[in-house]
Amino acid sequence: MRVTDEAIDRIKQMIVSGELQPGDRLPREADLAARLGLSRNSLREAVKALALIRILEVRQGDGTFVTSLDPALLMETMGFVLDLHQDASVLEFFEVRRILEPAAAARAALRMPDEDVIALRKLLDDLGEEPSADDQLACDVEFHRLLAIGSGNRALASIIESLRQPTYRARIWRGLTQTGAVARSVAEHRSILDAIAAREPEVARAWATVHIAGVERWIQDAVNLDAGEAAPPGPRTASGESARVLNRSTPAEY
Repeated sequence: MRVTDEAIDRIKQMIVSGELQPGDRLPREADLAARLGLSRNSLREAVKALALIRILEVRQGDGTFVTSLDPALLMETMGFVLDLHQDASVLEFFEVRRILEPAAAARAALRMPDEDVIALRKLLDDLGEEPSADDQLACDVEFHRLLAIGSGNRALASIIESLRQPTYRARIWRGLTQTGAVARSVAEHRSILDAIAAREPEVARAWATVHIAGVERWIQDAVNLDAGEAAPPGPRTASGESARVLNRSTPAEY
């Protein structure tokens, strides 16, 4: 179990057992982290994730509270969890992204104006070295929007933009709960951009494939699909030209 997932599970158990009641305020962060044997950072990410699905409510300057847990309030939460853990339909949207966005990245390597490449670089640089999941997601959305526009094909850019909303919540949840997801996503964005700036369309295509497939594989784990129906091989098992491209360009973490 990932560290953040473990933290989420422990807080949920406190609620299920009745130790924390609806409306109760959570203990101080330092005290609760010590009590649960967790790092404060893991606890903080767990609280953000549970607040996202309305189990907890963060009140600035007042603390963090268990929500009313009213059934009507939690209907959205139920739908959110079902989307990611029981319904494989979101994978179909990511499959379409995996088909289209690498093509957009390859076209952008040939067609994106230099000033737009510079603007994309600034977008990533402004994010900083240790961005929050929220900041990274906002950057992610804008990065993919500008990359699609940079393909020079308005129809392609429009289709890619239409896929943003159906995949948005999955990208939020992954950023909050998967260890290293934020840093990995930023690194992959930089690799895609480096390939575009170097005018290497096949490298850009390969990195965009890796980037989308990583989220796709994470969702497959969440919905417990057969690995045989999974996303395309990652960078370690890719074959042909893509494998050669990745071996030449992949950061050490891969």
